Amino acid sequence: MSIALPHETGFFSHTDCRLHDMGGDHPESPARLDAIADRVLAKGLTGAMTFLDAPLLDPQLLTLAHAPHYVSRLTQTAEQLAARALDDAEATVSLDPDTTMNAHSWQAALRAAGAGVAAVDAVIDGQLQNAFCSIRPPGHHATRAAAMGFCLVSNVALAAKYAVEKRGLKRVAIVDFDVHHGNGTEDIVAGDERILMVGFYQHPFYPNTPLTGAVNVHNSPVAAYTVGDAIREIVTDEWLPRLHAFKPELVLISAGFDAHRLDDLGQMGLVEADYAWMTSQLMAIADQYAQRRLVSCLEGGYNLQALATSVEAHLRVLTGLDA
Repeated sequence: MSIALPHETGFFSHTDCRLHDMGGDHPESPARLDAIADRVLAKGLTGAMTFLDAPLLDPQLLTLAHAPHYVSRLTQTAEQLAARALDDAEATVSLDPDTTMNAHSWQAALRAAGAGVAAVDAVIDGQLQNAFCSIRPPGHHATRAAAMGFCLVSNVALAAKYAVEKRGLKRVAIVDFDVHHGNGTEDIVAGDERILMVGFYQHPFYPNTPLTGAVNVHNSPVAAYTVGDAIREIVTDEWLPRLHAFKPELVLISAGFDAHRLDDLGQMGLVEADYAWMTSQLMAIADQYAQRRLVSCLEGGYNLQALATSVEAHLRVLTGLDA
């Protein structure tokens, strides 16, 4: 029998996730996790959560979501970087125009993916009711066979596949509220009727990849400068009916906060109250169908102030501090 942890909400992270560094002024920087941690401490949220180290993912689990040849490419690149680091600690390898690896990136990616899987285990086993994974690199652009858009491993898609393949769940919902389309997640879960994916994203906008048209994926593209009222209408009129009909046994969130009005990597107009409201709606779904089991994994969010305050709003709802 699993032993419940001191608080119902878990906070998974690891210092290794800060060592992945794509250099210079890259927006997906280690400072993102520092901003979140500082806000959690400053606002007194530490007493409302159980803090847990993200474990390293067993690399054999990567093929639940990714092609073996892609996993081999990543591991070989990591080995090459480790060897080069003996002479050049700053060595990097570019995987796409936006995504690079350094000597620490693979360890960070395994921690990020490991956080999602460990959180799924914890909520299924009853140790936690919900969890937030403060992790990087993010994951929702990584396709089955390619790195893309700051992402190496598709953390949430992998967690969903793990839940159905290894933990025996029959229905898992993924909700993506990042400003960018979660094309990698869609690529991996499309056609798997055990998984429902819903999400909004700014359109036209990066990554501008074709949609799969899969019946288990509900995309809600929105124009630039869309604000919270319109998003709440989409959630109410489009997402919630699909989620109620699906009756998920687990809710996973690709929690990107770059649709915030202050974030320069998007052109949308959400504010903290919108993230809190969406979180409350998804918690209600988890309460009704999933024995309250919900796992949220950090995706985007690049204005450090907006990221920190938006994650705070998200956590206040998850922990029940703002019920």
